[in-house]
Amino acid sequence: MARDVRGRAGARPRPPIQKVALAVSAVFVLIGVLGFVPGFTTHYGDLRFAGHHSEAKLIGLFQVSILHNLLHLLFGLVGLVLARRIAGARLFLAGGGAAYLGLWLYGFGIDRKTAANFVPFNDADNWLHLFLGFGMLALGLLLNNEVGTGGRPDTPFDRP
Repeated sequence: MARDVRGRAGARPRPPIQKVALAVSAVFVLIGVLGFVPGFTTHYGDLRFAGHHSEAKLIGLFQVSILHNLLHLLFGLVGLVLARRIAGARLFLAGGGAAYLGLWLYGFGIDRKTAANFVPFNDADNWLHLFLGFGMLALGLLLNNEVGTGGRPDTPFDRP
């Protein structure tokens, strides 16, 4: 282990799963912030707290509301905290992926012109949720805990 100038042990490099979880979390925080920025969010004047009546769209594609943006921010911040530990990073990626697959099913199954579309979702959101769900789930289950190793995935749980 590397030592600093005072002879103390330096910080160990992060395993790939933690790096990926940190990156994914940071993207969610960024998306949450950009949802409140006119220009990145088209029809910003039509941004509502919640519901399908919010006509604001992030980068002109993804229907957003204040609640939707706050959920992105919260999810990203939770991910940043969880990514500090290997088990937390795995939970964030795999659990978050499973949650996004659930959101995809929910968005696919609801009538988007009703109160059930309270977040709100549109077709672009649904496709993104499907992609995020499978991607995060796969990363959470398959990424290796070891620093600098590629190769085959290990178990989805931390080693003792």
